[in-house]
Amino acid sequence: MTDSLSRTQVHPVDQMLPTGRLITLGFQHVLVMYAGAIAVPLIVGRALQLPPEEVAFLISADLFVCGLATLIQSLGMTQYFGIRLPVMMGVTFAAVGPMVAIAGQTPGTDGARALFGAIIAAGLIAILLAPLIGRVLRFFPPVVTGTVILAIGISLMPIGINWIFGLPVGPTAPLLVDPAQQAWLDGAIAAGGVPEGLRLAPAMPNPAYASGTNILIAVLVLGTILLVSRFARGFMANIAVLLGIAVGGVAAAAMGLMQFDKVGEAAWFAVIKPFHFGLPTFDPVMIVTMVLVMIVVMIESTGMFLALSDMCRRPINSRGLAAGLRADGLGTMLGGIFNTFPYTSFSQNVGLVGVTGIRSRFVCVAGGIIMIVLGLIPKMGALVESLPTTVLGGAGLVMFGMVAATGIRILSRVDFTANRHNLFVVAISIGMAMIPLVAPNFKQWLPHAIHALIHSGILLAAVSAVALNWFYNGAAPADEAELAEAGRLADH
Repeated sequence: MTDSLSRTQVHPVDQMLPTGRLITLGFQHVLVMYAGAIAVPLIVGRALQLPPEEVAFLISADLFVCGLATLIQSLGMTQYFGIRLPVMMGVTFAAVGPMVAIAGQTPGTDGARALFGAIIAAGLIAILLAPLIGRVLRFFPPVVTGTVILAIGISLMPIGINWIFGLPVGPTAPLLVDPAQQAWLDGAIAAGGVPEGLRLAPAMPNPAYASGTNILIAVLVLGTILLVSRFARGFMANIAVLLGIAVGGVAAAAMGLMQFDKVGEAAWFAVIKPFHFGLPTFDPVMIVTMVLVMIVVMIESTGMFLALSDMCRRPINSRGLAAGLRADGLGTMLGGIFNTFPYTSFSQNVGLVGVTGIRSRFVCVAGGIIMIVLGLIPKMGALVESLPTTVLGGAGLVMFGMVAATGIRILSRVDFTANRHNLFVVAISIGMAMIPLVAPNFKQWLPHAIHALIHSGILLAAVSAVALNWFYNGAAPADEAELAEAGRLADH
C-alpha cells in the first residue's frame, strides 16, 4: 500500500515506466522523428558535394547527436541544462536554407569546416543568450513567427521538387551539351583560332531529367503517405512519411535503382569522432547567420516548451525555460563538434505526447538512447544514403509543405481585419523570402562577404518581419498564452 501511495505522488512527467514499455514507446518516438532527422544531413551533405560515404557519416553523426541532445534536454544535466520534459531533439529545418547557402559558397571539406565552426559559435552564443531570450520575445509575436515558418517551408520546397525531377546543374540538369557539338568545338580549339573561354550552351534535352521512372516512384511515395495518413489511426498515422519512404525504397530497389555496395562496405559499429573533417574555421558572417537562426529556433522552442508544459500539467518558470533553451544551445555546440547541425525540440514528438497521453520524460530518454545506438551503426547511415533522391522527393513535398502549412496555421490566429498593417508584414516578408528563389544572382554586385547572409530567403524574411512588425505595431510585451498556442499550432 505504501508503494502504491508513493507511486501516486510521483508526477507523471517523472514516472519511470516498466523497461519493456519504455523501449516500445521510445522506439515510437524515434520512428515519428526519423524521416525528419535523416533529411537534413542528406540535403546538406549533398549540397557540400561530399562523397556518399561522407554523407552516410553525416547521417550517423546526426542520429548520434540527436540522442545526446535528447538526453540532455529530457534527463537534464545540472540545474542549468535541460527542460526535464518529454522532448525529442532533432535538427531544425530553419537552418537548412542558410546551411545550403554556406555549402554553395564553399563546397567540400573546407565548407564543412566553416559550417561546423559557425554552428559551434552559434551554439555557444545561444547558451549565453538563453536567460535573455524573454526580453526579445516581444519582437516575435505570431505574425512574425508564422511568417518566418511559412518562409522556411517556401524556401525548402525547391529542394523536394528538385529531388523528384533532377538538380538544375550536373548529370541530372534539364539540358546537356550535345556531344557531337562538343567534339567539333574540341577539334576547333585544337586547331587554334577559337577565342579563349568559349563554351557551348546546353541545348539537348537530358533523358535523366524528369524521367517517367523517377516521377512514378515519387508519386508512389506521395500516394502511400496520403493513404496512410487518411486511413490509418494513432501510431501508424504518425509515421506516414517514414512508411512512404520505406515503400519507395523497396520499389526503387526492385527497379534496380539502389546500389548497396556502400552498405556492404560499411562497418556494423563505429565511434562518431569529433572534428571528422578537420578543425573548424570561424567566419564572422557565417556565425552571424547561424546566430540569427538560433534566435528564431529559441523563439519557436519557447512556444513549444510552454505548450508541452500545459500538456504535461507541469508549469515551468523562467529558470526552467532558460535551462531548456541552454540545452538547445549546448546540443547545437555538440552538433558542430561532432560534425552535424543545430538542434531543437521536434514538434512531431510534442504532438505525439498529446496523442498518446504518455507524459513520462523517461520515454524520450529511452528514445535518445535508441538514437545513439542507431548513430553508432554505420550501415544504417549507408542504407539511408543509398536511397535515390526521387524517393526523398515524394516525402519532401509533404515534409517541407507541412512546414509552410504550419506557418499558415499560426498566421490564422493573427488579426488581419482590425489591423490591416499585419498584411503588409506578411506580404513584404514573404516577397523578401522569394528573392533568392526567383533571382538567385541578385547579389552578384554586392560585397562577397555578405553573400552567405543575404542568400537565405529565411533570414531576409525574418529580418523583414521583425522590422516591419516593430514599425507598424511596436513591441508589446509577450503573451505566454499566445506563445503556448503558437507552440501547439507548430505541431506538424
